[in-house]
Amino acid sequence: QHVKSGSLPLETLHTPPLSSMASNVMNMSASVAVRQHVKSGSRSPTTSVVNFPVSKGSCKFATRAMFSGSTRGITLSSKPRVLRAAARQQSVETMAYKVAVLGAAGGIGQPLSMLVKMNPMVTDLALFDIANTPGVAADLSHTNTPSKVTGYVGDEQIAEALTGCDLVIIPAGVPRKPGMTRDDLFNINAGIVANLVSSCAKYCPKAILNIISNPVNATVPIAAEVMKKAGVYDPKKIMGVTTLDIVRSDTFVAQLKGLDMKDVDVPVIGGHAGITILPLLSQTTPAVSFTDEELEALTVRIQNAGTEVVEAKAGAGSATLSMAYAAARMADSCLKGMSGEAGVYECSYVASEETDLAFFSTKCRLGPNGVEEVMPIGTITEYEQGWLEKLKPELQASIDKGVKFAQEF
Repeated sequence: QHVKSGSLPLETLHTPPLSSMASNVMNMSASVAVRQHVKSGSRSPTTSVVNFPVSKGSCKFATRAMFSGSTRGITLSSKPRVLRAAARQQSVETMAYKVAVLGAAGGIGQPLSMLVKMNPMVTDLALFDIANTPGVAADLSHTNTPSKVTGYVGDEQIAEALTGCDLVIIPAGVPRKPGMTRDDLFNINAGIVANLVSSCAKYCPKAILNIISNPVNATVPIAAEVMKKAGVYDPKKIMGVTTLDIVRSDTFVAQLKGLDMKDVDVPVIGGHAGITILPLLSQTTPAVSFTDEELEALTVRIQNAGTEVVEAKAGAGSATLSMAYAAARMADSCLKGMSGEAGVYECSYVASEETDLAFFSTKCRLGPNGVEEVMPIGTITEYEQGWLEKLKPELQASIDKGVKFAQEF
């Protein structure tokens, strides 16, 4: 965790001996207590301590690469404490969750599964795909992080994979190739998502669903309709993962303006394809000014960033690593929200009343029930309003396409 000069000198920190879980998760050097959740039937938390040592060189990873985009959820104590092992096990609440990755053997699924396994809130990681997940699980099981990982293959094992899940992440489907749009993927991926969500409705109806499979603008409405048919629909629990648009926006703005990347936050609204992606550069934190040329270039680059990667890989894949990173950050935020942590926000494509569209991405406050509050768009510029009006018809068409598919499924 980052310790700013003058506010909390590193020399005031006491570093206790590494617990087994600390050495399992990261190799860093100052005491960090991480809250996890232990399921005990009633879900009442038990207590234990996880000491993550953090070095100066690792501070950026500790704050940003545990995917929250901030230091929330990590407690840094300024008071030296000497605890015996037994005493340490009684000082911090522990939260434990079961997470499933559906499509875990794919280009996104494998790096995503590794990043999720690094998350200290995850104690049971279920990897599901139509093939190869036992090998992925065996590989990941050799990493010295505390979560148990199990591979499941095919329809006959999906019930076991999903039963008891708190969070289900769905990157399953075919990737984009050069010349393909997200809508080109629809006919294949729509059926995959519908089938997987049907299984979620049956085996883990109360789990939060993070939908990654493209086209997200249509697959999220598909997921909603499937859950409605099963009689278990909860709009707070279905989230389209648009986090990569925010990650890209933050990165491109920081690079352009010479800002520290960990301090930049650009809200991105709308959908998750082409012109439906609308970065609100006027709401960038910290406040920064852009020329008209910069606004246009940044907006178009953010909208077409996925194509940028597809073309750069020249047929060898799509944006798998950055997507895995962004999805792991979203998963981490969902788990923090579930644990009761306050002030957890992420942009997500969800059921919304902020516009006349049934689904729309804005910042959301996450909590124990999923999306606790959909935040308003806020004040936007005339330039951004123009883009908003342009994206609406395209986003509506994707929503209608998804709903129609699900109703006929």
